[in-house]
Amino acid sequence: MKPTADSADVTVLLPLPPATFHILLALAADDRHGYGIIQDVEARTGGALRLSPGTLYRTIQRLLEQGLIVEPKRRADPSDDPRRRYYRITPFGTAAARAETRRLTQLVRIARGVGFLTPEPT
Repeated sequence: MKPTADSADVTVLLPLPPATFHILLALAADDRHGYGIIQDVEARTGGALRLSPGTLYRTIQRLLEQGLIVEPKRRADPSDDPRRRYYRITPFGTAAARAETRRLTQLVRIARGVGFLTPEPT
């Protein structure tokens, strides 16, 4: 049985690897195929993160196994190339992405508290 947002503690997955977090973010708004995920991540990070196909598909396989994403049975656009595999974030995946966002926010709060994120004097 795959975990659900109600049945599993997502904190056991934290911290999420950067590729995992960015893939979940790419799927948060809409279903996407692999190349669409690569494009979204690159655009969202201003080119700072470029997922190779190997990294993408290894990560996707792990996300499928963990129940963070699924392959939807029906496509939003049935006229799209049938060879493309689309992916969708699950409620458990959304919970994991939110938990990672909270974790990162807490780290930034701590860094600000000790003065690491204050503007440097000019």
